[in-house]
Amino acid sequence: MAGNVGNPMIRMASSAKKGEVVEVRSLIMNPMTTGLTKDKAGKVIPAHFIQTVTITYNDKPLLDIDWSTAVSANPYLAFKLRAESSGTLKMVWKDNTGGNWSADSKLTVA
Repeated sequence: MAGNVGNPMIRMASSAKKGEVVEVRSLIMNPMTTGLTKDKAGKVIPAHFIQTVTITYNDKPLLDIDWSTAVSANPYLAFKLRAESSGTLKMVWKDNTGGNWSADSKLTVA
């Protein structure tokens, strides 16, 4: 599974009119294991899950999310953003094993 971890993606419009609502969709590959399950050989599968998601727009905080093992594998996150000014949306995912991934997307407001 280690080869499939990471690969963060953000999907959103690249341009919008001022005041328009833009949907932001994101996905990151992560097994989101609890540490309570066993593999076929009976060995415990170690916990491996996203703990925090930090989202900024033009380096200003937008969302801080705390996740736990109760989130499904390969978590998908969607939210809406009102386009007021052009800028860059940045998302950072951190997991319990020290993994750290980021992705960004630009939005041009006319």
